[in-house]
Amino acid sequence: MQSLIEALEEQVKKAFAEAGYDASYGRVGVSNRPDLCEYQCNGAMPLAKQVREKPIDIAQKVAGYLADATAFSAAEAVMPGFINLTLSEGFVASYVSELREDASLGMQRFLEGETIVLDYGGPNIAKPLHVGHLRSAVIGESMKRILRFAGARVIGDIHMGDWGLPIGLVARELSARHPDWAYFDASHEGGFPKEAPFTVSELEEVYPAASAKSKEDADYRADAMEMTRRLQQGDKGLRALWHAIMEISKADLKKVYDWLHVTFDLWKGEADVDADIAPMIEELKRDGIAHESDGALVIDVRLDDDKKEIPPCIILKSDGASLYATTDLATIRQRMALHRPDRMVYLTDKRQEMHFVQVFRAARKARFVFPETELVHIGFGTVNGKDGKPYKTRDGGVPRLEHLLDEIRDAMVQRIRESDRGLGEEESARVAEQVSVAALKYADLSNQPAKDYIFDPEKFTAFEGDTGPYLLYTMVRIKSILARYAEEGGDPESARIVPADTAAHKALQLALCAFPETVAHCAKEYSAHGLCAYLFGLSNALNTFYHDTKILTEEDPVKKEGYIALIGLVLRVLAQGIDLLGFSAPERM
Repeated sequence: MQSLIEALEEQVKKAFAEAGYDASYGRVGVSNRPDLCEYQCNGAMPLAKQVREKPIDIAQKVAGYLADATAFSAAEAVMPGFINLTLSEGFVASYVSELREDASLGMQRFLEGETIVLDYGGPNIAKPLHVGHLRSAVIGESMKRILRFAGARVIGDIHMGDWGLPIGLVARELSARHPDWAYFDASHEGGFPKEAPFTVSELEEVYPAASAKSKEDADYRADAMEMTRRLQQGDKGLRALWHAIMEISKADLKKVYDWLHVTFDLWKGEADVDADIAPMIEELKRDGIAHESDGALVIDVRLDDDKKEIPPCIILKSDGASLYATTDLATIRQRMALHRPDRMVYLTDKRQEMHFVQVFRAARKARFVFPETELVHIGFGTVNGKDGKPYKTRDGGVPRLEHLLDEIRDAMVQRIRESDRGLGEEESARVAEQVSVAALKYADLSNQPAKDYIFDPEKFTAFEGDTGPYLLYTMVRIKSILARYAEEGGDPESARIVPADTAAHKALQLALCAFPETVAHCAKEYSAHGLCAYLFGLSNALNTFYHDTKILTEEDPVKKEGYIALIGLVLRVLAQGIDLLGFSAPERM
């Protein structure tokens, strides 16, 4: 179905044409002065230069032809040449009814037929998720859902750091602690343990210890690098150890991601392209794309119109070691071969911007992608403490994500207990879990991705203001009203939308009309920030309507039914909206 703006523009453009002007000037936008009008057309002013007429004269002519337009109850020309538009209650009610009948709530699937690989998550195995992984997971999951709602085939890839020196360091430290393990016995001929002989807790302690030792002991670091080389060349014992580390790490990762309602279609990592790197290097050399510079293999990616220096993309260091750029290039090459995506979108810390500029340019220069393939990097800001600095634990370390989630959950359980909402212990725990996810995700997504934000559990878990719990509370309120209506013998599904009879009634209907355009904008901008703002505004409009209107006690059955139909649609839009953000609402709270 048409968006509301498209439906309005159709009538305004027709009026421009009937007045003898170019119809393309009949563009319509939401008024920035809602006290004067609801929508506005400013086309008369740029048009005046073309036809050498006064803007106000053009506006008055067009407004005259809008007098009989079904969409508007008023079309007024005001100085210097604006056309102020007020929508008719009947037209708005008709549009809202159409929205209600549409399975996608008016959303145009404008990305139908497009394939997008979305790279988000980015954890390292053998290491716990920390606060730095939160934004990639939360933003990535929401973007996946929004892009799919717009019609795209989206392939979400976690792209783990599962290859290279960090694994060698873990292997080196484990070999020192458990030299008798079969993984480290070159003469071992039998099989290897079916279950890992270590826990994830031990792994979490091993890597920091190994990393610290490697900085102080050159021989220790050399041993770790040799183990890395042997692993990558197929040493069966180290490969078996790597598989054990992978399985136990993935199980731990999934536990945290499940709590966050974050899923991935692919659990691939750097190791998945290891076999592709050598032939890729040969191809880059053969085709003259890469060349040696100070012993390293590089690809020049500078362009003539660059306004700042763009260093070459290093593919191999002087010692022959590969880098992140190497595996990222090989991954782009593999993704094109396997999925033929129209777009590849990467979500990482914004400090990696230069890395992706270099890699994307190198991929284009090497013709690893088609000219029309889009390569997009979405850089996000940091999660900060109340002091405005990157969030740290009390001892100064980077906090584990699991501990942050516990902090939010504990704060929510405390709020629910203090509010005495009549929930049993089991239901309280279940509701606290749902509301905690909403609180955490909304707090992140309501900020623009590139901006830093303050991690404040007390603020996030509030039931008032611009928070996730406020949206859920609004939904629970609607559910309660609909349940009472059904108990009285009413059927919410058969109710019909009616024209607005109050300002709050019309404001709520107009708020609903903006949903599909809002989501479409978010899909184009790779940001859920606008959707959060929209859902907060819709919740405010609903609560204003609720306080101004006697819904269940309305004596006119037609009006009452119209109110029920309207709030039922609000509930459906809010449910769809929070699903796109990646969380859900309880039945009561």
